[in-house]
Amino acid sequence: MPANQPPKFSDAALAEYRQLLGRYPTQRAALLPTLWIAQREFGWLSDETLDYVAHLMELPPAHVRAVVSFYTMLHRKPVGRYLLDVCTNLSCRLRGADKIVGCIRRRLNIEMGETTPDGKFTLGSAECMASCGTAPMLQLNQDAYVENLTEESILKLIDELAGRDN
Repeated sequence: MPANQPPKFSDAALAEYRQLLGRYPTQRAALLPTLWIAQREFGWLSDETLDYVAHLMELPPAHVRAVVSFYTMLHRKPVGRYLLDVCTNLSCRLRGADKIVGCIRRRLNIEMGETTPDGKFTLGSAECMASCGTAPMLQLNQDAYVENLTEESILKLIDELAGRDN
């Protein structure tokens, strides 16, 4: 999206949105998947993007913002290319999640919720991801799980991800 231009779905995203509407009993029921499309399209959900979605779906902007504020997987600020969401629920904590978070913080020199200056990594936390038997674990970019983490394995993962081409 060019600077100073209001957000607007690409033709492909708009077609996906229209197809999506046919799968729900009401337009309002399609809000979450529409927000997923918006986040994928724009990278994160700015105020302008939320206003665009509200207008597109004929919903009050306050309703859209309320929904977004409830779900941690919807991003209200830019995130890095690699989002490391460490499970910080009880089972993972009992099995070392705090050590994993500390290890990531030290290696990347960022705090929870921050992104590295190069935009490559964001450290986040997530509540239970139903992997208690393989704790501690993290979700990488909302589409991959990395389980049975150790300080050595998380450092290896970070190094592998850091070495990938942009």
